[in-house]
Amino acid sequence: MTEKWHDPYEELAQLREFGTFTVTSSSVDHGQPIAAVHRSPGQGGSSVSPQLSWTGFPAETKSFAVTQFDPDAPTQSGFWHWSVFNIPASVTSLDENAGAEGGANLPAGARMLRNELGQRAYTGAEPPAGTGTHRYFTVVHAVDVAELEIPEDASPAILGFNLHFHTLARAIIVPTATSEDWK
Repeated sequence: MTEKWHDPYEELAQLREFGTFTVTSSSVDHGQPIAAVHRSPGQGGSSVSPQLSWTGFPAETKSFAVTQFDPDAPTQSGFWHWSVFNIPASVTSLDENAGAEGGANLPAGARMLRNELGQRAYTGAEPPAGTGTHRYFTVVHAVDVAELEIPEDASPAILGFNLHFHTLARAIIVPTATSEDWK
């Protein structure tokens, strides 16, 4: 049996003429297991957000947002690991641990929403045993406004809703994890 993987971005409306750009990382690789440091403490990690750099985004970009979402979590709505927005358009990378609790390591002006654990931070991968391979869609969104006006207590889904209407282009890298990777 061939497994069909759900791609949550495939179902969104087509982006305007800009489409995609490039994101790279010195911390994670597309399609490869996430290193221990980027996993949750429950899997021997430290919940350190990965380093990200991006290029080739539209000149019309006024800000960026970065999200990490696991559509393979054993829920009907996936699992949001990280949501940052209002990153100034002059910023083209985030260092490792930019997602530290409270946002102290983020660029000035950037805002971070609470993740699924209720923390205003990045939370590392922790796929439950027996749930197979999980994909961590790490997405940089080129946004057409300098600031998205989203309440502090909003969920990452509210950010996603707003990004649907304001994203010019996306860059996506998808590292993976299974519960067996860390043992």
